[in-house]
Amino acid sequence: MAVKIRLARHGKKNHAFFHIVVTDIRSPRDGRYIEQIGMYNPNTNPATIKIDSERALYWLGTGAQPSDTCRRILSYEGILLRKHLNGGVAKGAFSQEVADQKWNAWKAERDAKVESKKQNLKKTDNETRRELLNAEAKVNQERAEAISKRKAEEAAAKAEAEAKAKAEAEAAEAAANAEAAPVAE
Repeated sequence: MAVKIRLARHGKKNHAFFHIVVTDIRSPRDGRYIEQIGMYNPNTNPATIKIDSERALYWLGTGAQPSDTCRRILSYEGILLRKHLNGGVAKGAFSQEVADQKWNAWKAERDAKVESKKQNLKKTDNETRRELLNAEAKVNQERAEAISKRKAEEAAAKAEAEAKAKAEAEAAEAAANAEAAPVAE
């Protein structure tokens, strides 16, 4: 029986996540599998990968062939490097301590890269939010200035109308007084 390590799709349309499974190559993509060894979610940034490295090493050691995508995932997680180092130990090329040192050095470097990427994403996100808030504040300030200008114009027009009405009332009163004065003579 030929065994393959591949992805099984789950999730909603346009929002898929995948289980990393060990399966017979004749079974369908989302069909029956031998063992589920991990999970891969490409919807997050960076992608979320949870994998049982011991089981993956076991299956690689027994001859399971990973698909292209699973090979990249296993390489990203360092499982293929671990398999390579274990092969070197088995052949006597170097000791287990040297293999562990190489593994730990690689793991520290990879973790630093991932953390750097997360920090850069967070920094970029914060800068974008800050720019959006500044743009929104600028628009709000312009709106407030336009509203205050319009209210000032309305108040000036109202005051002018009141002054005009008062002047007309005074003129009408003066005219009424002028007509009443000659009659009294």
